[in-house]
Amino acid sequence: MLLDGESVKSCTVLAAQASGHEVTTVEGLASMKGGGEVGGQMHPVQRAFHQEHGLQCGFCTPGMVMAIVSLLKENPHPTEEQVRNGLEGNLCRCTGYHNIVRAALAAADAEKVSA
Repeated sequence: MLLDGESVKSCTVLAAQASGHEVTTVEGLASMKGGGEVGGQMHPVQRAFHQEHGLQCGFCTPGMVMAIVSLLKENPHPTEEQVRNGLEGNLCRCTGYHNIVRAALAAADAEKVSA
C-alpha cells in the first residue's frame, strides 16, 4: 500500500499508525492522477502488468504494483537494475520477475508518452 504516497508493507503497519495519513491500496489506483475515475481506466502500472503478463498467481501482485507506483513517482525513468532494486523485499514464488520488470519499464515508457 502507499502511506502518504510512499510504498510500505501493509502487514507491518498498524491501523493506529495509519490514522490521519493518506492510505492508497491497489483498489484505489484508478482514482489517482493519470488513472481516470474510480471504476474507469486502469492505472498505467496496472495496464502494463496486464499487457506485459506481469500477473502470476495474484498473491504478490498488489504489493508489486504499489511498489512500482511508488518507484516511478520517485524515479520516472528507472533502469532495469533500479526496478529490480526497487522491488527488493517483494517476494514472488511464481516467476523470475522478468515480466514484472518489463511491466515496470513499460509503465515508465507510458508515463513518458502521456506526460
